[in-house]
Amino acid sequence: MKNVIPLLSAILGTLLLESCTENKAPAAATDTAASPGAMAAEDTARVSGRPCDIKLAGIHFTKAVNGADTLTTTDAQGGMDFRVGAKKDFFCDPNDNKLSNNTAPILLAQVDNSKPFTLVAKVTPGFTAKGTYNAGVLYLYVNDRRWQKHCFEQDERGNHRIVSVRTVGTSDDNNHDVVTGPTAYMKISSDTRTVASYYSLDQKTWQLVRLYKNDYPATLWAGVSAQCPVDTGTTSRFEGISLTQNSVKDFRMGN
Repeated sequence: MKNVIPLLSAILGTLLLESCTENKAPAAATDTAASPGAMAAEDTARVSGRPCDIKLAGIHFTKAVNGADTLTTTDAQGGMDFRVGAKKDFFCDPNDNKLSNNTAPILLAQVDNSKPFTLVAKVTPGFTAKGTYNAGVLYLYVNDRRWQKHCFEQDERGNHRIVSVRTVGTSDDNNHDVVTGPTAYMKISSDTRTVASYYSLDQKTWQLVRLYKNDYPATLWAGVSAQCPVDTGTTSRFEGISLTQNSVKDFRMGN
């Protein structure tokens, strides 16, 4: 009996191990190293927007993020008033996510990024006494973790300045020139290889704000937004919005 008991224990242990191995579920595919499918899943938009149909002389908006199509009013002159509520922003905090916010409304038009393009608008933001970071904004947008915004924005000191933010997973934040007037002309342009952002006070002399490699996909979205991260809400004005399939000729001068 002394020899039989250990033998039975060994047999039972082997049978139990084989049973567990046979019933084990297959390993999930998500642990495959850097597979294209895994990368695509990580880059999927949490804010994908919904179809809309807003036509102006120079642009046709067909996607609305965060209800943007319900917050805009157009007029016969081709202008647009863009209302935004309290605490609305688009930012992916690079540190501890305390400032992350993807609630700003955005109107978007589809762009063929295999061809040159230019988005331009005259922007008059709804600046307010307590409206830190209030802004009128131009966007390039893939999804809510991959985008660029080009802003005429109110800073922490109450100055009104040009700001650019580029997001690839997380956002950077770049403050540029102070603008003393209420309005700025703003432009984003690409020749398929390069993306550049500009502003102008007279629509003649353009100041380069930002330039980087165009690594966006062939189908891209471009559009406008208003943001109000701190205050209770505001309205920004856009005029002469246009999206064309051509680019500036001189990327340093913006013409």
